[in-house]
Amino acid sequence: MTGYLTAPWEHLFMQRAFLVAILSGVVCGVIGSHVVLRGMAFIGDAVAHSVFPGVALAFVFQVNLALGGAIAGLVTALSVAVFAQNKRLKEDTVIGVFFAAAFGLGIVILSGAPGYSGSLESFLFGQILGISDGDTRTVAVTTVVLLAVAALLHKELVTVSLDRETARAAGLPVFALDLALYAMVTIAIVVSLQAVGNILVLALLITPAACARLLTDRLGTMMLLAPAIGALACVIGLYLSYWLNLAAGGLIVLVATAVFLACWLLAPRHGLLGKLRATRRSHHDQTVADVREASAG
Repeated sequence: MTGYLTAPWEHLFMQRAFLVAILSGVVCGVIGSHVVLRGMAFIGDAVAHSVFPGVALAFVFQVNLALGGAIAGLVTALSVAVFAQNKRLKEDTVIGVFFAAAFGLGIVILSGAPGYSGSLESFLFGQILGISDGDTRTVAVTTVVLLAVAALLHKELVTVSLDRETARAAGLPVFALDLALYAMVTIAIVVSLQAVGNILVLALLITPAACARLLTDRLGTMMLLAPAIGALACVIGLYLSYWLNLAAGGLIVLVATAVFLACWLLAPRHGLLGKLRATRRSHHDQTVADVREASAG
């Protein structure tokens, strides 16, 4: 048993992969908690796809792909934040417009960039086993900075998520906080692209936070559970990838999904079985009360 646990750590590329995967799981768990709390999972999908044209342009001009993706994602996220201030349009409508536009632009750029298919594959499906030392350092530093900003703005972001009008009345800069959250979502997604790829990154952002949401009613506990679940899913997924010789990104997401299904079924208060038990207990208590009332009458 010990050999199964320690064997992957004998390889330097696996050590880097575990570190980046854990950091990705933690940062997506923290930022994803705000996304789930606010009910804006669609923005994660939009940003994940909006980095596509940035990566394509970066490939054409031979610059860093992650940097190109980050810039494109930030531009899209900030555009959504600006246009969503118009109360005639719902946030998900604006997200849909820019999501489609960004992806369309990426397709146009791709069609004029022969030889891009190899880079596209790693972008779409991740390349966690091929991460360099430089990439690892970049992910580590970015994660620390992002978590620090998230901790600094935590109370304000929660206030805006729960009641925007109350937050505005209290003098909070709601628009600036929207921009900050969108930017953090973008950076978290870009950080995690190498772990699970563009197609699956939304799952890493949303699924651990959704699990935590089912397990607790306390926001502070949710903020601890979500990154823990994300990191655990990444570690288990990497172990399975190593021993089964299957795609790491897909296995990470499948492990996270399995945890979600378990939470949906078994969570003490909000799981299916917990609700059934509560319903039965309520019916039993009501029956006992009716019997006592009948006896007393």
